[in-house]
Amino acid sequence: MNARQHLWAWFSGPPLHILTIVVIAFIAQRLGSRAITKTMNRLANADLVRGPGNIAARQKERAHTTDTVLTSTLNAVLLVITIGMVLGEFGLNLGPLIASAGVVGVALGLGAQTIVRDVLSGLFMLVEDQYGVGDRVVVLEVSGVVEKVGLRITTIRDDVGTLWYLRNGEILKVGNKSQSG
Repeated sequence: MNARQHLWAWFSGPPLHILTIVVIAFIAQRLGSRAITKTMNRLANADLVRGPGNIAARQKERAHTTDTVLTSTLNAVLLVITIGMVLGEFGLNLGPLIASAGVVGVALGLGAQTIVRDVLSGLFMLVEDQYGVGDRVVVLEVSGVVEKVGLRITTIRDDVGTLWYLRNGEILKVGNKSQSG
């Protein structure tokens, strides 16, 4: 065999598989993000609840917040799956790794209680529509406009221009100046 055949024989194995996995993950991320954004934009502009204009504006804010959270979740899931598949191509036996995930999950759950609390608080905050992107809020000692809402962290820019990162599990009370009774 000549050098070209040796190179193709090497490349057509794990390197080609890894490249294929990464390309498919990239395409899935792009298509998934686009689908989520398109769906949330359609939901934001749909006339679901008839009423005053502030309800429609609130609906748009909730759709934007949900778009951000769903896109972040999609990216995290795709990253975990891609890393697992790439490690499988390197010859790592994933069976024992997946089987021990339950034990590791319990250990992480005990060790990462604050992260779990932050994520659960973020979920409830979204479901209860306490605040969304663009709302003027008072949280803890911070007063400003919500720039980003994630499952774990809320980002608020205060009136001076400082960007605050607040863990959702630490937010015990919120004053929302953008929502009307």
